[in-house]
Amino acid sequence: MGNDKLDFTIDTLGPCTIASPIKLSTIPGDMTARYVSDDSYVINQVNVFDTSKPIVLDSSNLMQKAGPREKIYFDPTHAKAGICTCGGLCPGLNDVIRAIVRCLNTRYGVKTVKGYRFGYHGFFAEEGYEPIELDRYLIDEIHKIGGTYLGTSRGGGQRVEEIVDCLERDGINMLFIIGGDGTQRGSYDIACEVEKRGLKCAVVGVPKTVDNDLMFIDRSFGFETAVQRAKEAVAAVHMEAASQINGIGLVKLMGREAGFIATEAALASHETNFCLIPEVPFEMEGDKGFLACLERRLAKRGHAVIVVSEGAGQDLLTSTGATDASGNKKLADIGVFLKTEIEKYFKAKNIEINLKYIDPSYQVRASVTTAADSIYCERLGNNAVHAAMAGKTKCVIGLVHDKFVHLPIKAVTAHRNAVDPTGSLWRDALDATGQPTLMINDIEKAKAKMAKAVAEAQKKPSEQK
Repeated sequence: MGNDKLDFTIDTLGPCTIASPIKLSTIPGDMTARYVSDDSYVINQVNVFDTSKPIVLDSSNLMQKAGPREKIYFDPTHAKAGICTCGGLCPGLNDVIRAIVRCLNTRYGVKTVKGYRFGYHGFFAEEGYEPIELDRYLIDEIHKIGGTYLGTSRGGGQRVEEIVDCLERDGINMLFIIGGDGTQRGSYDIACEVEKRGLKCAVVGVPKTVDNDLMFIDRSFGFETAVQRAKEAVAAVHMEAASQINGIGLVKLMGREAGFIATEAALASHETNFCLIPEVPFEMEGDKGFLACLERRLAKRGHAVIVVSEGAGQDLLTSTGATDASGNKKLADIGVFLKTEIEKYFKAKNIEINLKYIDPSYQVRASVTTAADSIYCERLGNNAVHAAMAGKTKCVIGLVHDKFVHLPIKAVTAHRNAVDPTGSLWRDALDATGQPTLMINDIEKAKAKMAKAVAEAQKKPSEQK
């Protein structure tokens, strides 16, 4: 992250003077659930490697705990809320929507909740997507299906003035935005425009990235479900590979700049022999290259399973330089490339193989959540409502060291998280797969490529090539 100065200070709309309708305890030890105070924090840097240095206890290291406050900013009888979901699909979107609406309705008594359809495009009148009036009865069953009840889209977040015009027109006091880093950067701009106009509207995000590449948080919602579904795909392709002469199973998983899904799927499956991720470069040719390693694996065991992140090996492919509506670079297809190169390599050697290729990405993204993810989404949604009712703004809700906290949008979107090739997670993945530490012929070249890959993954999204 370079020399960036961290600041976890949370912006607020003003002092909280209204008694919360949620009746909890203020007395320690009375066996009753308690409110959370604004001076309750979680320490960011808990791993102390240099005991000669004291733990810093200021805004650069203290994250404000999330939860219901005794005093709130908004009068629930007059508050109006809006919700939108943006970007690609992810398991748990409906669970979060449901949690937000139910908490607003049943815990705080907020009656007006508008669901803006198809992401930021739902704020533009000329597109004709009228908002949905949401209540706890309408959304009570939506957690049982995948996708998003409100619909989603990419782009539109740059039209900040028009979005705030809509919020002002609809009298929205709090806006909940569920989306990834690009979406949340847009939500920050929206909050700034709200502030510029002197409006009292809290903007609170629930960060969504199935790749699990947001900074600071333990995990993003939907990630655990994605790993579970990926594990099922790996199990299926392993059965195919193990049942064939020189069977090869190839699974391409999500992971544009970060290989967390592939890495954890490899660990969870116990059947992956090669895990290829964006943070660890590899070569195809040469004695230490991937193809030669794959040939040796087949000769030894008669089958092999390969898991690859969609963003892996992009230096081996020709980039179009194009971007999508969200500004993300369009990746070349590493799955098809590997399939073609593997088949070509073994055909030239006159070695029979049976290769099965699976890309379950859209099945994974549209999945219903696992139990653990559903619980996580429920708690994220509830804490987002508690934050907004207390006038917190320009923030997202995250889980840090197993505690829910408020995080400034600017902090979580400044950089992306990535698998550390020198860290314990990747080390354990190497143990699980048995693959070589590096599949590159020149070690010095490998070090340089790895450093470049990690630096690229951790850059600010706006700086990425």
